[in-house]
Amino acid sequence: MAYWLIKSEPDAFSWDQQVEHGVEPWTGVRSHQAKNNLAAMRKGDRCFFYHSNIGKEIVGVVEVVREGYPDPTDEKWVCVDMKAVGPLPKPVTLVTVKADPALAEMALVRLSRLSVGPVTAAEWAHVCKLGGFKR
Repeated sequence: MAYWLIKSEPDAFSWDQQVEHGVEPWTGVRSHQAKNNLAAMRKGDRCFFYHSNIGKEIVGVVEVVREGYPDPTDEKWVCVDMKAVGPLPKPVTLVTVKADPALAEMALVRLSRLSVGPVTAAEWAHVCKLGGFKR
């Protein structure tokens, strides 16, 4: 299993909407690097759900339930289907991530504009601990 972080502006698509919808296609990604990351995702991979712009915090965990296929909003791009696994009992803010030496190399810090980025197993475990999420 691989780990990822996906970003969404909560006024466009929020964690609560993800939970309400159950399974949701992750569409609208228009960055080549993010597209490659979506294409690399495999069924069962886990992703942190990050609220960008408003909140700036990791709020939940989703799981890939369908691997990459053409994005129905523009078939030149890729999307995957995600389902909610659960919320982080204590959301982990960007301020917390940036202040933690164990997360200094996290893509969220190094590649701040990337909407879909990899997360190492060590980063995953550390953020889950910070957020009280039982893997």
